[in-house]
Amino acid sequence: VEEIDLNNIISEIITLHNKEIEDKNAVIITEKLPVIHSQKSLITQVFQNLVGNALKYSKEESSVQISISLQEQEKYWQFAVTDNGIGIPQVFFEKIFVIFQRLHNREKYSGTGIGLAITKKIVESLNGKIWVESEENKGSTFYFTIPKK
Repeated sequence: VEEIDLNNIISEIITLHNKEIEDKNAVIITEKLPVIHSQKSLITQVFQNLVGNALKYSKEESSVQISISLQEQEKYWQFAVTDNGIGIPQVFFEKIFVIFQRLHNREKYSGTGIGLAITKKIVESLNGKIWVESEENKGSTFYFTIPKK
């Protein structure tokens, strides 16, 4: 467990995805995020998976918009990663967090179907929760909480 400036984590993720961000004319807007005490590699993986998915599952005909926001609660930090992508039908809200469960064929969207399962395991291992709110063709918001320590 170490002190982590989440703003630096997001900067690193943006640098990592720089080519894809440029290719898709993506805009990533983030609120000022806190310095938290947690495991850096795990927190990085959570944001990496959520931002990566927001880029991957974007609509071809519109520019990608991703926002990362924070709501401070009494005992938790609640984060939201919101996109304007293809969205997820409500019937699949639980399925997407199960390992190897894919909603799309590999020809259209690459991947193994493990990213969100790993993300869920990480968040739960940190004593947090993760969930999604989404509407098909309008985008998704992935929420997760991490306890304040």
